Amino acid sequence: MDRVPRELPGARAPGWLRALPWGLLAAVLSAQLLTPETVQLGFAFAVVPPLASLAYGMLGTGLVSVVLMGLLAVPGVRAEHLSTGDLLAFGLIGAVSVLLAWARRRREAQLVTVRTVAEAAQYAVLPPLPPRVGPVRCGALYRAAVRTALVGGDLYDVQSGPYGVRSVVADVKGHGLSAVSTVAALLGTFREAVLDEPELAGVAARLDRRLVVDSARQAETELFATAVLIEFPAGETGEDRGAGEGGGPGEGGEGRPGREVAARVLSCGHPPPVVVTRAGGREVELESGPPLGLGLTEFAAPEPVTVSLDSSCVLLAHTDGVTEARDADGRFYPLAERVRGELDPVALVRWVWRDVSSYTGEIADDVALLALRVSRDG
Repeated sequence: MDRVPRELPGARAPGWLRALPWGLLAAVLSAQLLTPETVQLGFAFAVVPPLASLAYGMLGTGLVSVVLMGLLAVPGVRAEHLSTGDLLAFGLIGAVSVLLAWARRRREAQLVTVRTVAEAAQYAVLPPLPPRVGPVRCGALYRAAVRTALVGGDLYDVQSGPYGVRSVVADVKGHGLSAVSTVAALLGTFREAVLDEPELAGVAARLDRRLVVDSARQAETELFATAVLIEFPAGETGEDRGAGEGGGPGEGGEGRPGREVAARVLSCGHPPPVVVTRAGGREVELESGPPLGLGLTEFAAPEPVTVSLDSSCVLLAHTDGVTEARDADGRFYPLAERVRGELDPVALVRWVWRDVSSYTGEIADDVALLALRVSRDG
């Protein structure tokens, strides 16, 4: 699973910032030596230690301050008007800069600890997806709208159970960290329903009930979500069959058409997934039901649509952060038209992310992509 790479606070300062105090010191020193004695530039030296405290710790800042004091002690460098009191003032500035560097490093260490705990909690909510679940190869990509977050208002998961391999892609109300609790509740409910419910409609009903119950507990908060559920039944994928049934292992091979399998797709107000072949992509034609969590008198999920796939097909599910991305002229991103025939799930989601990013420039919504492909090559 791909996520936005995040640089933790407290990481090593960039090279240009670390070189800046020394460069400024050399520049002021050169200017002082090359200008007439009537031109006094000694005041500029006072900027160097505070600047060093932004790039270095206590030792580095102290070293810069000591070098500065040593240079000012040289008669040829020190201006005639520079008194002993001025030198003491420079020394005080250096000492305060060392203290500032200590405070900054201590604060950054605290931020690193907080960020590490936050990342661990978010990874617990949405852990990395394995490259393969049963006979289904997986590729996933997640980009949260909040730049400092790893999880937002979108979710996906792929689980193997007694009824086959099932997956969900959903988009809850809101985005960013405010929606994480709802995402966690839906993922937990989905993982339990995969084991208990023999039909996809039952899984959707469990998700709907979870949102209705949570919304009732939060009287001032309305919770709802759109979701698409995909199932690869055990008997269809060959997961529960012997090697001799339906052909030997690896029938169809990587990227070559083989025996078709049936995937069942059910949508609750969610954009339909796209079937990707070497020739391009096409949306799955299905009847979408109402979103989850609306509190209807009796929730009734639509009938799942059966989609025939073979080993040369990838089923690409996504959230509306992809299809509602706009270009400079306000046109929506046409996923099914632009997607290329990339048959590796991981490579496919990466390509879609790069393409939609170049299409729209900046994406302000959460984005989730999940690519699934049945493979019998072991």
